[in-house]
Amino acid sequence: MPRLRATLSAVGLAAAIALGAASAQAESVLRVKPFGDVKTLDPMVNSDSMLRNHAYMIYDTLFAVDAHLAVQPQMVQRWDTSEDGRVWSFTLRDGLVFSDGQQVTSADVIASIRRWSLRDGFGQQLAARTASMEAVDPHTFRLTLKAPWGLVLDALGKPSGQALFILPARLAANPIEKPIDDATGSGPFVFRRDLWVPGSTLVYERNPAYVPRPEPASGLAGGKRPGFDRVEWKIIPDAQTALNALRKGEIDIFEEIPADLVPTARRDANIRLSHQDELGLQQVFRMNSLQPPFNNPKVRQAVWYAIDPAEYLRAMTDGDTALVGRACPSFYMCSSPYFTDAGWVKPDMATARRLLAESGYDGTPAVLLDPTDLPGSHPHVLLADQMLRDMGMKTDVQAMDWATLTTRRTSKAPVDKGGWSVFISGPSGPDMMEPVGHMGLRASCDAAWFGWPCDAEIERLRAAFADAGDLAARKRIAEQVQVRAETVAPYWPIIDMFQIRAARAELHGILNPPAPVYWNITRE
Repeated sequence: MPRLRATLSAVGLAAAIALGAASAQAESVLRVKPFGDVKTLDPMVNSDSMLRNHAYMIYDTLFAVDAHLAVQPQMVQRWDTSEDGRVWSFTLRDGLVFSDGQQVTSADVIASIRRWSLRDGFGQQLAARTASMEAVDPHTFRLTLKAPWGLVLDALGKPSGQALFILPARLAANPIEKPIDDATGSGPFVFRRDLWVPGSTLVYERNPAYVPRPEPASGLAGGKRPGFDRVEWKIIPDAQTALNALRKGEIDIFEEIPADLVPTARRDANIRLSHQDELGLQQVFRMNSLQPPFNNPKVRQAVWYAIDPAEYLRAMTDGDTALVGRACPSFYMCSSPYFTDAGWVKPDMATARRLLAESGYDGTPAVLLDPTDLPGSHPHVLLADQMLRDMGMKTDVQAMDWATLTTRRTSKAPVDKGGWSVFISGPSGPDMMEPVGHMGLRASCDAAWFGWPCDAEIERLRAAFADAGDLAARKRIAEQVQVRAETVAPYWPIIDMFQIRAARAELHGILNPPAPVYWNITRE
């Protein structure tokens, strides 16, 4: 409601309040406390999970994974491949319209794939194998590969990290180095940028032009049918304040409730608790391989021995640690078919101290980025700070919100000029399952994830994995990637972690895919 002038009469004020109440009743609203905030609108420049979640609200994808992580068509109606597996033809389904009224065409898809492939690891692999992409007509496009590749649909339908969201060609034509700020999409909601209050509120309204698929919603696939006219994301940094708001019905969903508030939430019959998804995420200790002190691989190696997953689990809860996560001695999620503990070491602080001394560490402080508004990462940063100091390193913990961290970690500058040494975050499980799509294992230098590790052998093995013809061969290569990464040390896994969602009991239809989504939900 617009700000009322102080001169408004008492009668006029009462009428305005009544009108506002009637409007609120007419428009159904779902209010969500997301786990972080959104500071940029370009879904292709950053692997931030909040940006991914925002993108799922307003964009659509060519393919999507269902509740069983099987790739299903989304914007695509049908596709076929040539007998030799090199030529793929895709036809878009009817009714695809951007929120500016323009039809979605093959040109939009091709421009989006090209821009996405500049940053995403799976996209880079696909681009390296692509001979050509061309529009056959406004609704059909053709992808011709240099050689057959069995991961085409996996790449086009990857669910997380930098998923392939389809933009208008006029936006996808922008250089990847220049983030776009136009949120025109063709998804189930429209972002109301005019109502965006950075650091406070993001508003999404039902897209009247969106035509859902006929299938029931399943994971990120199927029919995306909004059950509310409007979804509002309320940025509430303090977790206790957010829980109080949930208990009062001022918000409906609290993403990633801290484990220490779970007992209080459980005692409220109006609140239901569940895992955000059953795959979970991998909490990672990510080091900057470009800047001291972690440009020294021996320093990175020392950290491996210092990390004790049991301590990081206890840092999250005094109760049942199985509720929040589990130790997983691998670069791959424990639920991955490529899980292997080959070469993994046990925590040993004495060895960590010895290796640090042998590395020639000169006392350069490690700058740790601390997202104080992120309940899954903040306690782990504090524990990591103590761990590094116990090893014999100097540290500098710098507090900020998560949205600021996602901007700061893009800097390759020295730490005294806005750079960083360590951040801790939790990429979604699908991003850490196998070598090609794995965010943390990419070692492609400037094209790698923040931290920018550089190793030709890891990249050779990742390419070999993508070309392998059967599961057994892929498992062998995945193990080779792990063993090599244990030497290169691009990052270290901490634990596999579950995010806990708290929601009002009268809500139904909440899905639990690898990214939280807000279609399919109704209120009793």
